[in-house]
Amino acid sequence: MNKIIALLFSSLMFVGGCAVNPVTGKNELSLVSEAQEMQIGEKYYSPSRQSQGGDYTVDKELTAYVDRIGQKLAAVSDRKLPYEFKVLNSSVPNAWALPGGKIAINRGLLTELGSEAELAAVLGHEIVHAAAKHTARSQSRGMLLQGAMMATVIATQGKDYAQLAAMGANVGGQLVTQKYGRDAERESDHYGMIYMSRAGYNPQGAVDLQKTFVKLSEGKRQDWISGMFASHPPSQERVQNNIAMLAKLPVGGETGAGQYQKKMSRMMAAKPAYEAYDKARKALADGDTSKALTLAKRATKLEPREGNFQALLGDIEQKKHNYRRAKTYYDKALSLNDEFFYYHLQRGLVNEELGSYNQAKRDLDRSLKLLPTAEAKNALGNLSLHAGDRATAVKYFTAAAQDKGTTGKAAYGSLIEIDLVDNPGKYIKVKTGLDKSGRLKAQLTNTTPKAVTGIVVAIKHADGRGRSRTGKLNLQGTLAAKTKKVIDLNLNLSQEQLKTLQSVVVEARLAE
Repeated sequence: MNKIIALLFSSLMFVGGCAVNPVTGKNELSLVSEAQEMQIGEKYYSPSRQSQGGDYTVDKELTAYVDRIGQKLAAVSDRKLPYEFKVLNSSVPNAWALPGGKIAINRGLLTELGSEAELAAVLGHEIVHAAAKHTARSQSRGMLLQGAMMATVIATQGKDYAQLAAMGANVGGQLVTQKYGRDAERESDHYGMIYMSRAGYNPQGAVDLQKTFVKLSEGKRQDWISGMFASHPPSQERVQNNIAMLAKLPVGGETGAGQYQKKMSRMMAAKPAYEAYDKARKALADGDTSKALTLAKRATKLEPREGNFQALLGDIEQKKHNYRRAKTYYDKALSLNDEFFYYHLQRGLVNEELGSYNQAKRDLDRSLKLLPTAEAKNALGNLSLHAGDRATAVKYFTAAAQDKGTTGKAAYGSLIEIDLVDNPGKYIKVKTGLDKSGRLKAQLTNTTPKAVTGIVVAIKHADGRGRSRTGKLNLQGTLAAKTKKVIDLNLNLSQEQLKTLQSVVVEARLAE
């Protein structure tokens, strides 16, 4: 087994090989090509932003300013990539980079910075993560681990080696939230300061930034723990490393405190509005619609151009089943920003409640294009079922049922209701065996969350002379949800005959 795995690793290394890190100049294992890096970044950049609050659109000048600083640093980096810099509409203080130079910084982190140099320190750090292939390197390690596991399967089951061609799929969220190793963080701090200096910024900003991060980590603020510190853990060691690096760089450079404060003036003025909004969201989640409404109105008054505040008012009205009133708020949210999936999703759901099915479908389709969600797929399944399109409904419900939450359970329930009669064997499983007297028994398992009746098991086997025999057995009564039942199939078979046995549930329906 060890030899097989060793051969696998050597084969993978031969295929992927070592590549020179364009930032450090070191030879490093890389199973992800540059073309694949570009594809990953392009594929996951938009949905990753959508799932973390969407783009911040209230102050487009601020977004353009952040992009200018980022492009200024990218221009002096050691690797030319199609760098992009976006500001996300999230209060969680965080920043991240995807392969291919796709970088995002949250509104919640911008409000904690004090100067353009500190912003440059954050963006320079993320640029190095992308330029030095830190995310891709982590992905390569993941592929090797996956490869070793697959080698075990291959060795024990004789599977085709073509399985090794499969590369990890669900990487979007993992790439954004992954925790970098200490070496990657050190490299990003080190070369990020070099980029700052090259771009004309005072790298003292990187020292000040790490000192601030250490103080905040000691205070154990939950938003920081769930944000920046989750993927970029601060430490006194990093502060000292930055101080040592500072001594090696040219003295001086732009700090830009006044310029930064000027550009941030609108966002800082609106900070109390977002604080009220975050509290309102929590109040609504706790079921306190009165408190949520008071806070949401306060937020809207302070910053009337924020779509999230309008959508929150819509959510409050939707919670109270005031669907027409909710729709007016979602309309307003979309007039402010029609590129955020959530507004389309929520308006689609209330349009479904209002019986405006064509409008609901348009909204839900648009939300899916921006970010696939179980909620949208489940609702589209309901709309398809209402239109009499069972095949499309099954497709949507099947996709939505992959969700582990309440929406997934609801979709699965709907799927069973329309698909059980056509495909009972998908939901009622049969396992057969012989008891000590050679009597054939079957264990029926109802995998669904609903009681099932009318179960018919079809049986096919060879008799003592090798002739094919078929039959059916009707199970009396009901098989409760998520339960098993052992039944007697009224046959005596030998072990040899058992090997030829085929059994499947061919009929079943939901119990009334």
